[in-house]
Amino acid sequence: MLIILFVLFLCIFSPVCCVFQKLFCTISESCDCDFKPNIRDLEWDLYKNVFGQHLAQDIVSEEVAKFLNNKNPDRPLVLSFHGSSGTGKTLVSSMLGNHLYGSAMSSPYVHQFVPTLHFPSPQQVTQYRKQLKSWVEGNLTACARSVFIFDEMEKMPPGFIDVLEPFFGPSHVVFRTNYRKAIYVFISTAGEDPINKVALENRQAGREREEIRLADLEAAVAQAVYNNNTSGFFKSSIIKQNLVTRFVPFLPLSRCHVERCVRSQLCQRGSCSRQDVVEAVGGDMTYAPVAGKYFSTTGCKAVSAKINFFL
Repeated sequence: MLIILFVLFLCIFSPVCCVFQKLFCTISESCDCDFKPNIRDLEWDLYKNVFGQHLAQDIVSEEVAKFLNNKNPDRPLVLSFHGSSGTGKTLVSSMLGNHLYGSAMSSPYVHQFVPTLHFPSPQQVTQYRKQLKSWVEGNLTACARSVFIFDEMEKMPPGFIDVLEPFFGPSHVVFRTNYRKAIYVFISTAGEDPINKVALENRQAGREREEIRLADLEAAVAQAVYNNNTSGFFKSSIIKQNLVTRFVPFLPLSRCHVERCVRSQLCQRGSCSRQDVVEAVGGDMTYAPVAGKYFSTTGCKAVSAKINFFL
C-alpha cells in the first residue's frame, strides 16, 4: 500500500513519473501496462471468426487461459503456428493482441517482426541477433507482459532465433525484469507437409475433420520444422530443449471453409445476402489434390480480391 501511495505521489509531483511507472509496472502485479486480457472475448472471436481450425481454436484458448491464470508462471508462453498459407495463422496472432491489450494490436507492448523487413541482409545476421536480444530485453524491462510475434519464420536465417533461448527458460528473472510473463508467437508455413498429409488421409478415409487430434500432428510438425534447412527453427536449440509450449497445426481449408470466409467478409461490407458471390468465389478457387480437389491451395488468402471481382 505504501508503495502504491509513493508512486501516485511521484506521478503527481515529479517529472520522472514515467520512469517510476515503468519500474512499478514491471515489479508489481497490480499494474497492467495496458494489459487488459479478456479471455472470454478471445475464445468467442476464435470460434466465431476462425474457420476449419478446431485444433488451433482449442489449443490457443486453453493455453492462453492457463498461462494468464497463473500469476507466477515458471516460463513464458511460446506458441508456434504452422500450416499452409491462408489458413488463419496471422489472424489468430492478431486476435491475441486485440484481446490482451487495451489498445489492441496498436499497443506498444505488442511487437511484430518480419524477417524480410526487419532482418533483410544475410551479411548482418550477427548484428541483428545482438539487436534482437537487446530489443526483447529492453521491452521486457519496460513491461513483463509483452507479446512478441515473429512472422514468416520459414524466411528467418537458421540459428538466428536461438538468441532468444535465454528468455524462454524457467530461471531467468533478473532485477526489474521478469522474463516468465511474456508471450511469444512464431508463424511459419514450415511443417505444412505432415499437416496436409494427415488432413488428406483423414478426408480420404471418410472421417470427420474434427477427429484429427493434436497428438496426431504435434511431434511430426516439430520434427519436420527442426529438420527443415529452410526453416528458422532448423536444428534449433529452442526445439531441442523443449522450450516451445505448443506447436499449433493449422489444417488446410475445404471449399466450405473458404465460403465461410467469403460470407464473413461480405457481411463486414453489408452484403450478407450475396450468396451468388459466395458460390462464385468458392468455385473460382484452386483446389488440391487434382483427383479429389479437397483443399484450397491458398486458403482464405485470395478471398478479398476475388470478392472485389465478383461484386
